[in-house]
Order: sequence, then C-alpha cells, then structure tokens
Amino acid sequence: MVAYVLLAVGTGWFTSARAGFLGWGLTIVWCWPLANTLISIDGIARSRRALRASWSAPLPSRQDDLVVITVPTIGRYHILPALRRSLASHASSFPAWFSNFRIDVVIDEGCEAAADIHQLVAGLNGVARVITVPANYCTPNGTRFKARANQYANELRQRDGTARPDVWILHMDDDTGTSAGTARALAAFVQAQRLAGPNACHLAQGVLTYPRQLAPNRFTWLADSVRPADDLSRFCSWTSTGTPMAGLHGELMFVRASVEAEIGWDFGPEAIVEDAWFALVFAQRYTGRSSWLPGRCFGASPATVRDFIRQRERWARGLLHLCASSSFPIRVRLYIAYSLTTWVLGPLLNIVTVLVIEVLVLSLNGSPVAVPIVLIWALNTSYYIWCYSEGLRANVMASGRTRSWQDRIAVLVLLPAFSMVEGIAALMALLKFSGGQAPDFTVIAKPS
Repeated sequence: MVAYVLLAVGTGWFTSARAGFLGWGLTIVWCWPLANTLISIDGIARSRRALRASWSAPLPSRQDDLVVITVPTIGRYHILPALRRSLASHASSFPAWFSNFRIDVVIDEGCEAAADIHQLVAGLNGVARVITVPANYCTPNGTRFKARANQYANELRQRDGTARPDVWILHMDDDTGTSAGTARALAAFVQAQRLAGPNACHLAQGVLTYPRQLAPNRFTWLADSVRPADDLSRFCSWTSTGTPMAGLHGELMFVRASVEAEIGWDFGPEAIVEDAWFALVFAQRYTGRSSWLPGRCFGASPATVRDFIRQRERWARGLLHLCASSSFPIRVRLYIAYSLTTWVLGPLLNIVTVLVIEVLVLSLNGSPVAVPIVLIWALNTSYYIWCYSEGLRANVMASGRTRSWQDRIAVLVLLPAFSMVEGIAALMALLKFSGGQAPDFTVIAKPS
C-alpha cells in the first residue's frame, strides 16, 4: 500500500496531460498485467486467512492413510548430494504425522548413479524403494522425460493396488526437502478431507521456498523471491477456489492416488511442464476440488545465472507448447496464455528499458493516453514490488534467519535486472518455439 501511494502520487505528479511518443504502447503494455494483479491480491487475502487459521487450529491427529512420496530423478552423480538431503528430510519429517508412508525414488534404467542411489535408499531403514523405469518403456502417447517417469510409477501403483482414494501421492523434486511443519500441514489436510465427506478435495499445493544456505548464488536466490510470493498470491487464488487454472508446480503437489490414476501423466512428447498439463486436466474433470495448503517445502535456487535462464526458458517453452495444444479448449488455456504474454513482455515492463528507448528517440515524455491510467500502472508496479519483498521474507524465514535489511534493499535495487533476465529467458523460448524446435527437458545442476 505504501508503494502504491508513493508510485501513484509520484507518477501522477510528472505525468503530462498529453501522451508522449510511447503513449499508446506504454498504456497497453503497462496495463496488461492488471488482471493478474487483481487475481493475486485476492490470493494474498486468501493465503493470509488460511495461514492465520492454521496457526490457531488444534494440531491434527496422526494419520493412517498411506502417503507415497514420489521423487523422480535423472540419476546423475551431480544430483546425489541434493537427493541425499531431500530423502533424509522426508524420512525424518513424516513418522510423527503419518503412521504409513513410503518414499518412491524413480530412476531410468542405466542411469549413471543407479548403484549409488540404490545404496542411498537402502540406508533409509526400509521406508524407501527404488522404481526403475525400463529403457524400452513407452507410453501410448509417447510422453518423455519426467512425465514418463511419473506415468510408469502411476501404472505400478495401479498394478499393486495402491491407487486408492485413501492413498495420497506427494510429488517432490530430487532437490526439494520437507520439514515436520510440511508433514503436519499435510496431515491436517488429510484429516479435513475425511471429515468433508462428499465435498472433499482431491488435490492441494502449498508454498515452495528457497533457504539461503541451499543457494550458492546470491543473485539467483534474490531473483527466486518471486516464486514463494506467486504461491502466496496468484496460485493461491486459483487453487484455493478449487480449480487450478494457473497450473501447478511439481514440488509439494499432493493428490489422491485414485485421481492421479484416472488422469495419468501421458500427455504426449511436448509435455515438458507436466505439472501444468495435469492441473488443467484436473480443473476440467474435478472442478472445485482443489485446495491451497498452508505448508511449505524447501528448494534450491539455480547455481548460476546461466542455469537460471535455462530453467526459466524450459518452463516458458513448455507453457508455449501447452497453450498451442489442441488437447484443451481455448477457454482452459486462456489464462496461462495471458500470464505467459505478461512474462514475455517483461523487458518492456522494465522502467529502465522504457527510459533507454525514450532517450534514444529524444523524448522523455512517457505519459499514458489518459492521466488516471497512472493509477493502474502504480497498482501493477506496487504488486511487483510486493512479490519480491514478500517472497524474500518467506525465503529468509525458511532460512531460519531474521529479516535482513541488506537483502531487502538489494532485492528492490535489482528489480529491473530480475525482469530483464526473466524476459530474456521467455523471449529465447518464444524464438525456439516459433522456429519449430522440439522441446527439450533441460536439467540444471542441483545445489546440495
């Protein structure tokens, strides 16, 4: 609110009644994110209510429903330290809240670190097993990469009789950990769904945070402040209302096994953001049956800026292929397409880019076509500031630290750099997509 008032007053003070050279262009581009901003503000209110309610609620009882923690991994040597940390966190977090849980580590046949992964799993006191996807395994639709591994594990559960309504699947990445608080939030959700009867939800997702100690690069850690903020705002708005039209992410995705068995993961060779595909199918078939989870998990930011860009490029490529797919009606793809457009426009939403353009054309008048439009600009920009500020706070708390004023200043100063890096990744994805290049599942280094 402080940012909004300062921006509205400051921008309004310097706004001319006559539009400048970029008047119409800036008016359209800087007003474009308004729908996202309003949806996100709704999500902020919802997540804060849910968090307050969870803090004051009585502790849930220990649950008897089986929870299967599914961890697909590419199985290379460089991921072993992160995988060891991740599996150890699950093994220590869940016994207090679930009497029946199992960790499934899914690898491809012949992966380079297979022997080490088997040895690692053997040391977890029987709570974990390795699922090996045969090299000759193919899905009917030719799904590849992580979705292929998920589909094989899904089919295996159907064969062994655990794809039941009283079994829950927790999807986690091989570098993402949990805590006792994560397990407690999941236990509270399971208990609530049992009491909800026919109105029970079948899916939930919480907040992905990034502890500082898992991030070797301070810039990428600060840039990843946007991700927990997105979970606390935009994703919460959609998921808590029961229909995850904004998609999901593969970490801390909690779904009923019978529902996952019915949807599956066989979305085809272009599904490199399989979590978003799953979300849209779920939204169509189980409208109103998802929930937002007031719990968090702990991921690791990319080790380098190059890896950061490669990661974002893969996500953007995957979403572009999803938006172009005829597997969903246009109305189902519409919101993700709108959000993706906002992402691609990132560099043009950057005030530094606009100032450079205006200097080059010798016109410093960036006024909109109508003065009241500055109120919309101020709202969008103040939400953008909130994202990085509040997301940083969530990451600092996940790091077990008090709030750092140096990081708060740094994240605000670097906002133009963040939008530029995110926009470059999205533009690279758009160029490759436009050139007809087949999507690839880029795997970056996993910080330990």
